[in-house]
Amino acid sequence: MNIQHELDQSISPFRLLDHPFYRAWECGELPIEKLSRYAEEYGAFIQNMPLGWETLKDADTALEEEEHTQLWQLFAQGLGTQIKPAQIPETQALIALAKELFAAPASALGALYAFESQQPETASTKLKGLLEFYQLPQSVEPYFEEHSRNQHESEKILNALGALDESDQRQAVSACKQMSKALWDALSGIHNSPALN
Repeated sequence: MNIQHELDQSISPFRLLDHPFYRAWECGELPIEKLSRYAEEYGAFIQNMPLGWETLKDADTALEEEEHTQLWQLFAQGLGTQIKPAQIPETQALIALAKELFAAPASALGALYAFESQQPETASTKLKGLLEFYQLPQSVEPYFEEHSRNQHESEKILNALGALDESDQRQAVSACKQMSKALWDALSGIHNSPALN
């Protein structure tokens, strides 16, 4: 079983850069109100990322993820808002699924891979869109600068997955597919949500 191939195949139908939300962002066609809503809602998911690494007993990466939450808060503040409890059903579902999958090592690895393996490319594209089309404070940039060059987390995950038996690897692939769809659905929920008052 080529675990990376299996994982990437699971992600492929839900590749985040193909989502209309990110495509609109990349072209500068996403209204600022939607960026603000995204900062609020998706931030509630980002706050849960340390849980997966804690399950894997990787305290250093869990701490790093807590620091990344602070960078996300700066992004939100640059948009005149802050991370808030999720209100959109799809974002709530993503957070609930993440907590469920992050509770066991094999599923945590698969769920983390679904997110982390896409981060460098999505972060680079989002940063480019922010700089090219949106007149915002510099505080919106550090989260995406950091993640545009952050390859080491997905490499850690693949190394750990390679050491699992086939049954656990199958569990990881299933978790990866579930998380990939939930990430896609959360973007859809944010994209389709009514404008903020």
